[in-house]
Parts: sequence; C-alpha cells; structure tokens
Amino acid sequence: MRRTVGRPSDLELAETLNSANKDSVTRLLILRFQEMLREGILTQGARLPPERELAAHFNVARSSLRQALKVLEIMGVITQKVGDGSYLNTDTSAVLAVPMEFLFLLDDTSVEELTELRLLVEPGLARFAAQRSTADDIALLRKSIKDLESSSNDKLKLVSSDLLFHRAIFQASKNRTASSLFQTIHRAMAKMILVTSQLVELEHTLSFHKPIMRAIEKRDGEEAAKLMADHLKDATALLIREQARQQEALMHESIAQTQRPVRRKLSKSKR
Repeated sequence: MRRTVGRPSDLELAETLNSANKDSVTRLLILRFQEMLREGILTQGARLPPERELAAHFNVARSSLRQALKVLEIMGVITQKVGDGSYLNTDTSAVLAVPMEFLFLLDDTSVEELTELRLLVEPGLARFAAQRSTADDIALLRKSIKDLESSSNDKLKLVSSDLLFHRAIFQASKNRTASSLFQTIHRAMAKMILVTSQLVELEHTLSFHKPIMRAIEKRDGEEAAKLMADHLKDATALLIREQARQQEALMHESIAQTQRPVRRKLSKSKR
C-alpha cells in the first residue's frame, strides 16, 4: 500500500489504539476505512474481514472492536448480518461524512444550538412526510415503532430504532438534500439519544412517536409538524435537566474536595 505524507501508518494506528478508549477505537477505525476507500482497497458494500482478523490487524481487544462496530452500525457506516459478517455501507457518503458526526459525538456541541437547528427544519420535514409519504414510507415508520417496542432491554437497539423513526420521516419528506443532512446529524446524535433513553421509560418515547406516525398516516401535515416540535422540545428539556444535574454533582464534589484538607488540619490541631 502506498504511503501518503502525513498519514499514520498501520503501526502508528496500532500503537495509538493500544492506549485508546472505545471512542478512539471507533474514530480510528473510521479513519482507516476512509483511507481504504480513497485508495480503492475497499469499495461500496465490501465485506469486512472477520472480527478476529480486524482485532489482530489493529492490535485491539475483540471486545473493544465489537463495541466500535456496534457504534459504526448505528451511525450507518456498516451493516452487520447475523452469520455472515460486517459490510461497509453501500452509501459511502455515510463513511466520508463521519468527521462531521464526531463533531457532535465527541466534542462539546451545545444542546441548545443543535435543538434550534432541529426545530427549524424537522417539523417541516414531518409536514412534508404527511403530504408525500408512500406505502413503503409508512411501512418503515411502523417497523421503527415495532422495533422500539421490543427494545426495552437492549439500549443499542433502542437507539437504532429511534434513529430509524426519524430517518423514515426524512425519507418520506422526499427532500433529498434535507434528508441527507439530517441523517448525518441524527447518526451523530446516537450518544445523546442513549442518554435520554436512560432518563425516561420506553413508553415516554413511544408516546411521542406513535401520534406523529398517526398524523403522517392521516396526511395531517400541520399536526405532524406540531407533534414533532413537541417531541424535540421534550428531548431537549430532558438533556438540559441532566446536564444541570451533572454540573451540580460536580460542583458538590469540588466543594467536598476543597473542604477535606481543611478538615484534616482541624482534626490534627485538636490532637
């Protein structure tokens, strides 16, 4: 394989992976897939080597590799087929768009800013979906609801089902530009959805998804748009409350750490 100046070698990747966490393993796997796509080593729909070979090639534990592959599947980079292995997505744009997704996944992106963007566009896409959806679009929406209902003990399935619901609406809107953009953003939001899924019961999410689906089925665009806006506002409120809770916990811990040396000094002085 030819080497391009500034590009990490397999050895350098392996050395980095040895000390990386699972997010870093995922990031570096994607970078490697991008490189192989550019060089023509991998093509759309190509079957990936078995897990044991990939783990040995990248010098990582199979458990870390398996977790990274699950994340890649949720993000639309690969497709995993039971008993057959993993395949690179036939839409290579999903792989090449990943750096944008990691901006949301791994950086401190503002929840408020992301929600503003979603509120500007997603209710409109739900309105279009009600006006333009086909029987296949409705079938995909129903599948996402069914998958969600059966995901109570499987958080990864819950996240992928949630993403499928929104992706089905984007596709039903028949606006290809908006659909492509928001599928990328939603794959990036897998981590946020995983957080919100742990804050509420499954029925809470279904209580928003089902009415939206019914509005689309009834061709009621205004109702679909309103319900989507309500759904986004609710999810944002959950995330903001969780952020506040975590910040408060960190503040209390910081105060406690500051007070410990003072307490030790007072204890010694009493002796």
